[in-house]
Amino acid sequence: MSFTDIATRTYNHSFRLDPVLRTLLDTDFYKLLMLQMIWRKHRDVPVTFGIVNRTANVRIADEIPESELRAQLDHARTLRFSPRERIWLAGNTFYGVKQIFQPDFIEWLADFRLPEYELEKRNGQYELTFHGAWPYTTMWEIPALSIINELRARKVLHGMGRFELDVLYARAKAKLWAKIERLRALKKEGPLRVGDFGTRRRHGYLWQRWCCEALQEGIGDAFTGTSNVHIAMEIGAEAIGTNAHELPMVYAALAGDDEKRVRDSRYSVLQSWSDTYSGNLLVFLPDAYGTTEFLRDAPDWVADWTGARPDSKDPIEAGEELIRWWADHKRDPVDKLIVFSDAMDIDSIEKTSRHFRGRVRASYGWGTNLTNDFIGCDPGGDDRLRAISLVCKVIGAAGRPAVKLSDNPLKATGPEQEIERYRHIFSAAGMRAQPVLV
Repeated sequence: MSFTDIATRTYNHSFRLDPVLRTLLDTDFYKLLMLQMIWRKHRDVPVTFGIVNRTANVRIADEIPESELRAQLDHARTLRFSPRERIWLAGNTFYGVKQIFQPDFIEWLADFRLPEYELEKRNGQYELTFHGAWPYTTMWEIPALSIINELRARKVLHGMGRFELDVLYARAKAKLWAKIERLRALKKEGPLRVGDFGTRRRHGYLWQRWCCEALQEGIGDAFTGTSNVHIAMEIGAEAIGTNAHELPMVYAALAGDDEKRVRDSRYSVLQSWSDTYSGNLLVFLPDAYGTTEFLRDAPDWVADWTGARPDSKDPIEAGEELIRWWADHKRDPVDKLIVFSDAMDIDSIEKTSRHFRGRVRASYGWGTNLTNDFIGCDPGGDDRLRAISLVCKVIGAAGRPAVKLSDNPLKATGPEQEIERYRHIFSAAGMRAQPVLV
């Protein structure tokens, strides 16, 4: 569908319900990878997820009518994985592995549906939560975020005329293509690997797809793929992603009051992951309770994993810390992979790539600044489409609060009393507050 079609559809807004989510495959690949592990090992664990708006000055409930939000959430609950989608998941090769999704899991997906939700308004924000067995609640994360972000964008778009819409998208496309031209130049300097990680806070599905197709054409084999499973299927790209903070957060909550078990849970979750996956999927996420302490206490076998994904430190600082750690453990950093994914954009991709070239295998997960960068594109001139920092996190597991500390204390989540308990268990070494932009 062309962007003329998008402009026309937005201008006419003639659909009673124009769904944000049209398929359950419109999610990130890491959710399906984690889902299979969760379904095998923890299918009956009760887990609660909830939306957190970290951009406090944006009052989402004042922007999106509750009836519209409920209509989109209710529609999402009617969706099922189609036979075609299940066949594609079962028969495709991911990360060089055939049948990464086992037949019994694919069969279980046939009857999968998103569970019920709870929605309340409070102080200009929506309190949106999902309660139930972990394999079901985990799958609300990406749809919930996509729905809220796209409804925010639609409110602005529906107030624009046809020519304003054409100008908006023309400017956004030109802005992205200018970044792609810089990536083309960077590719000439040496190896480059850039993928789309932008589903969670995208402007919209069709815009995300356009961004991926532009990268496909613009940088060729330097485009590693997209985290969005449906877009990967539709455009013939690789589906990419590994795992997320929810795994160590739930494992730590399940450890209860035993401080040693809480500390050890950071590595028991990796053992569970390696029971299910291997090779290039052995990428650890070290920052849930602080990267510095994670590396200090990590068993030697963790250094044998393929790589790491730092998520909340300055990318150069994080990369240097990982390289030192691998070298200290007698592993050659040149053979290791670092996936940089925290608020990356063209400037940081260029800087990080040049800094680490030849020292480590670097890959870039380009998220919000790829799929929702409309700053300077609004014909109204006031950046009404500026992205916000909206997350959907585990807030409880098996009757206990779930906590994330992060290398950036401003990203910490959980009840304050529990955050303090976790700070007692884990030191603050290497943590530093930085503005949370996306």
